[in-house]
Amino acid sequence: MSRTQPRRAQRSRRPLHLAALAAVLVLAAPGTAAAAGTAPAPTAPAALREVMFVGNNWDGTADVITSRGDLARIGRIDVVPDKDQRLAEIYLNPVKLGYFLGVRLGPGEGHDQFVDDMYSTPDGSAVVVSRPSFADVVSIDLATGRINWRFPVAGYRSDHMAVSPDGTRVAVSASTANTVHVLDIATGRQLGSFATGDKPHENLFTDGGRQIWNMSIGDVTTALDAPWLDWTKGDRHITVVDADTLQPVRTIDMRRRLDAFGRSDLSNAVRPAAFSPDGSTLYFQVSFFNGFVEYDVATDRVTRVKTLPKNPATSEDRTTWVNDSRHHGLAMSPDGDRLCVAGTMDDYATVVDRATLQEGPLVPAVKPYWATVSGDGRACVISESGADRVTAIDFATGQRSSSVEVGDHPQRVRLGHVPAGWTGPVGG
Repeated sequence: MSRTQPRRAQRSRRPLHLAALAAVLVLAAPGTAAAAGTAPAPTAPAALREVMFVGNNWDGTADVITSRGDLARIGRIDVVPDKDQRLAEIYLNPVKLGYFLGVRLGPGEGHDQFVDDMYSTPDGSAVVVSRPSFADVVSIDLATGRINWRFPVAGYRSDHMAVSPDGTRVAVSASTANTVHVLDIATGRQLGSFATGDKPHENLFTDGGRQIWNMSIGDVTTALDAPWLDWTKGDRHITVVDADTLQPVRTIDMRRRLDAFGRSDLSNAVRPAAFSPDGSTLYFQVSFFNGFVEYDVATDRVTRVKTLPKNPATSEDRTTWVNDSRHHGLAMSPDGDRLCVAGTMDDYATVVDRATLQEGPLVPAVKPYWATVSGDGRACVISESGADRVTAIDFATGQRSSSVEVGDHPQRVRLGHVPAGWTGPVGG
């Protein structure tokens, strides 16, 4: 998450001579700071507090917690304040209703998906949220809880997002339209879009914000999960685009790379991913696999595959694994020495030494669904979606260091900012 930058003052649109006349009048006015020989004090940017946003997908809320230490809850945001209006629109449109129910019965596991991903604006005044069941992205004012803007995505479901390093642009996957939209985070205006493989999922800004990598995962909601039926999942590949022009730079299908490494048994559906600090190496999870893959960007080849322990209590029936994912959640320590892995269906998380790929203690967790890094970089933070809890695991020791209770089915956890002293929206 980029550090907050003060907003630039807008240039005056008045003709030069009018601006100059206005300046003369101000200087001549008695009692003004200028007349007294002192310049008016500039307005200081509002003080901000670094936090973590936790998206409670089935609740339709986002908990705001401290970004380090005990992860204490600071406040809660309703991310569906317009729920009645959105539902009325859906119920009056048979096509929208069909997809809405499809999301509930498919990836929602019988629940509506009200928040997938979220990022705060650079000034900490709003949080931008993708809402799968409503097929949109909204900006919610952190002071009032009201919606600033709404962007309906193409198709019928919104999914993972990514924010540019400067915090000004947000990329969102429109999963049923095989499209990624890039939006101005302040206004919601679309800056452009690009085509992807089937069911775009994870997005990552790379190379200092110069490129966007999108991972498409194919159809993960069917019961055609036997290895020999892998071909039915669709076109799954990584799409790399220039972040300014949104024109394709590379297309990477991991099928050939995995086959060359001798792992034709693995799916080529790339799930959560993390780059090394220098951007030279990509680590990623794939559908149905309890482990992760290492990929060298420059040589375009898979270099190592790490298989992690199975939980003997986990069913081997692949149709019971949530949305084809066995492990879903991957984060790297800021120094690049360790990886944190969420073993979703195996009910644990673990820290892996990047040099040796040796895992540390298996920390029990209930359906951990995401992994990220704490604000101070010392811990991996996972969402325990099956226990409605967020937990920190120390990178150095591999042990649980703190936990906090949150809302129903936490999934994505993102670093962000709120105004100093904020405890929740007021006035609604």
